[in-house]
Amino acid sequence: MWNSSTSAVQVNASTSTNDPSIQQEEEDEEEEELIPESGGQYQETDTSNDTGTESLTWISWFCGLPGHEYFAEVAEDFIEDDFNLTGLNSMVPFYKEALEMILDVESEEETLKVPDVSIVETSAELLYGLIHQRYIITRQGLQQMVDKYESKHFGICPRYYCQSCPVIPCGRSDMPGLETVKLFCPSCLDLYTPPSSRFHNVDGAFFGTTFPHLLFQQYPDLLQNTPTEIYEPRIFGFKVSEKSRSGPRMQWLRLRPSVVEREVESHVQSEGGGEGNDDGEDDESVLGPGGGENNGASGTTKDAKRFG
Repeated sequence: MWNSSTSAVQVNASTSTNDPSIQQEEEDEEEEELIPESGGQYQETDTSNDTGTESLTWISWFCGLPGHEYFAEVAEDFIEDDFNLTGLNSMVPFYKEALEMILDVESEEETLKVPDVSIVETSAELLYGLIHQRYIITRQGLQQMVDKYESKHFGICPRYYCQSCPVIPCGRSDMPGLETVKLFCPSCLDLYTPPSSRFHNVDGAFFGTTFPHLLFQQYPDLLQNTPTEIYEPRIFGFKVSEKSRSGPRMQWLRLRPSVVEREVESHVQSEGGGEGNDDGEDDESVLGPGGGENNGASGTTKDAKRFG
């Protein structure tokens, strides 16, 4: 039975292959099946490549690296404006090639000066960091950093009395290669080292010395709920004297005027007759009698009458 069936199958196969009409129909069916498959694969690869290249730019890739979570994505319009990049060409080696890498621009000219692509990548990171320092003090950049600050993206202050106040990146120098990034707390007005070691290699110049303080000047509402409590050292319930070696030091640096004091001060100024009286009192108290232009003039006239 098994031999007869197999022989029948072989006969059918031989007859089908010998018939030219059947062979033509089978070839046509195979071509019809292959054409949509090849076309579908091409479209899928195109769409995947397009979405990959369009969504993931060099800036997005750089900001997504581990340890670069503090960075904001600089708008390409800001980078394309030559005025915003004034003076950076003298600070960054291979400036043109690094700028083209940041903007994902393929250079038409073949550059023979670059021995290795890794050198251009290093220059691109330096250039982007210096551009980032300028971008985050603009209106658009400040708004991006405010959103991160409000969501505690940068972390919280380790000081107990700051009550988990959000911190913000800050640099101790505007020149690269001198200091790593620090975290500034608007409650205790102090700097801290980032707790994670992956931020210890981020240059502080990429954020600069101006950014955190300008941010709180432009958005003073962020400072309304900052705690101002200060620790007081005690021994058996008694406060340690400030004159003691182990006593508190310079607590006034963390003191801020309360809301009541501000209201009383504004009320006194409104009833005091304007800014003229305040300025006069301040000049007299600071400079003493005879200080300033007006007081100095009156002093000279009195002296002239006395010795005249």
